[in-house]
Amino acid sequence: MSLGDERETSGGYGGTGQTRTRLPDSGGGDGYGGTRRGGRSSSRSLVTVVGVVVVLIAAIAFANRGGDDASTKTGSTDKPATSPTAATGKTPVKSGFAHDSQGAQSAAANYSVALGSAEMFNADRRHAIVNAVYAPDVASARQSDLDKAYSSEQFLTNIGLNKDGSAPSGQTFVSRIIPVGTKATSANASTATVEVWYTSLFGLSGNGSTNPVSESWYTTTYQLKWIGNDWKVTDFQQKDGPVPVGRDQTASTADDMTKAIEEYGGFTYAR
Repeated sequence: MSLGDERETSGGYGGTGQTRTRLPDSGGGDGYGGTRRGGRSSSRSLVTVVGVVVVLIAAIAFANRGGDDASTKTGSTDKPATSPTAATGKTPVKSGFAHDSQGAQSAAANYSVALGSAEMFNADRRHAIVNAVYAPDVASARQSDLDKAYSSEQFLTNIGLNKDGSAPSGQTFVSRIIPVGTKATSANASTATVEVWYTSLFGLSGNGSTNPVSESWYTTTYQLKWIGNDWKVTDFQQKDGPVPVGRDQTASTADDMTKAIEEYGGFTYAR
């Protein structure tokens, strides 16, 4: 599955049911203009647009960690990459996903991170992600659909980006997926169905942003198939929620949000 990684299978089929993700905590904050930000406080139009992006979810975390033959240690102290929204750290495992239920859940969680990242707005990275994540018989069609979506001038304008997909001067584009949990509803030696519950951060950070960074909650169900010693996506469905009740916290200022995005790199491995 990885872009150049060798595989490592583990055992037979065990480990069904819910699993946990290993994700460090990230800070809270206070507001764009001092207003409170609820769990889904962005405009309905933006949520709809974000849905278009996330609905195509199934490949970014993978591209982020692809091609790195670094050690298997997870405690990397590498500084964040130049791009504020890029994942950081060395690849924690040299092999791919295990040929069992847990491996399928790991694949689905990481595909979610990949497909929801800002790298999907770069054609070359998007193509690499799609080819790494999707089954060969659906990758071409999916890539065509994604190219149309991410190159649409109207789409880019609606989310506040320039026609070339870049952020306006003085602003930072944020698009990240944070898996909260996974559940395998079915799994055997050749196929698996995995649900990934996650929250997403999406928007433009910076003074004057018309689409400030907001959070949304979704669950995506992936149909996976074991192909070429790896789990590949054949189809998926997305739905809203479950959405938790928002705490009484003040949203961060634009400057604080931008600083956090620049200082806290994204993850290359979700679980």
